[in-house]
Amino acid sequence: MRYLCRECTDAFSAVMSVIGQRKKEKGLITDMSEYVKVAVDAMGGDNAPKEIVKGAVEAVNESGKVKVYLVGMQDVLEKELSGYTYQKEQMEIVPATEIIETAEPPVMAIRKKKDSSLVKALNLVKDGTCDAYVSAGSTGATLVGGQVIVGRIKGVERPPLAPLIPTATGCSLLIDCGANVDARPSHLVQFAKIGSVYMENVMGVKNPRVGIVNIGAEEEKGNALVKETFPLLKNCPDINFVGSVEARDIPAGAVDVVVCEAFVGNVILKTYEGVGATLITKVKEGMMTSLRSKIGALLVKPALKQTLKAFDLEQYGGAPLLGLKGLVVKTHGSSKAIEIKNSILQCITFKEQKINEKIKEMILTEEVVSEEDK
Repeated sequence: MRYLCRECTDAFSAVMSVIGQRKKEKGLITDMSEYVKVAVDAMGGDNAPKEIVKGAVEAVNESGKVKVYLVGMQDVLEKELSGYTYQKEQMEIVPATEIIETAEPPVMAIRKKKDSSLVKALNLVKDGTCDAYVSAGSTGATLVGGQVIVGRIKGVERPPLAPLIPTATGCSLLIDCGANVDARPSHLVQFAKIGSVYMENVMGVKNPRVGIVNIGAEEEKGNALVKETFPLLKNCPDINFVGSVEARDIPAGAVDVVVCEAFVGNVILKTYEGVGATLITKVKEGMMTSLRSKIGALLVKPALKQTLKAFDLEQYGGAPLLGLKGLVVKTHGSSKAIEIKNSILQCITFKEQKINEKIKEMILTEEVVSEEDK
């Protein structure tokens, strides 16, 4: 700078000031430690790596708060990235030479394929390089790796998989939808507490309503697990338990936290997806049956598109595996770029709201109360 004339120096400073201001307006971060760092399994999923890379690029272009570590085969990822424009400091490739396939036994795959994109991405969270992990790959390997590699928060009995599902009033948290098929009553009670923490702090729902999935509204109905869990939830002072919720009332937004074991939760989630996709197909078919219906379709298209968008599961990102030492997010195996993008962006809120710290605090309070009762 000392070799430039005063006018040049002033002009250069002015330009840098404008660039700095624009970065600030966009939310770009200049201090690396301030980024929310997300490890993405770039080789996992039906549409990897194309849609995974596209979603990652869209995420960093939308938010200057996140840095993505794409884990996978370096030459393949470099080729995919070459077609995009993005902030280079917000994207990094972490080489991995192996891929865990969906059909592989999860435990064996985690043990044998140490250099797989899935395992290396989880290890980035374990060693503190990254704050979160996102994958559309093997669900089983993600669930096993999340608990074995990242590790559970002390006091968490079983980490639940908890996606947001759209409802008439906004969205609800379905907890659990795939991690714990053989859950016990104490697990469901903890799911309810963890779910309440998540909805209050991530979604901003004050005093979220908690309901347990049942075949009727009466307390005496249900299987052995539900009957045993109901009074425990009813007598739990930490949550706003409103009783049983039938599956038909979930889309109406009857409760904010939908508590169930993984088998029931997975059936609810898959039914949601199937009915939604079928309904959209039938609506489109109906609108194309005649000239009158086609004209009507043009008139209602904007409003209909907005309504259907609100019920699109892709808008909510993936399902977090709650109760781990780091954030682990599992997206659908068939995820497109939009779901990958939203899964990455949801990690920002998770970190900013310090969800793990609040879950730890909740567990610690439980232990203190338990000791006092003794």
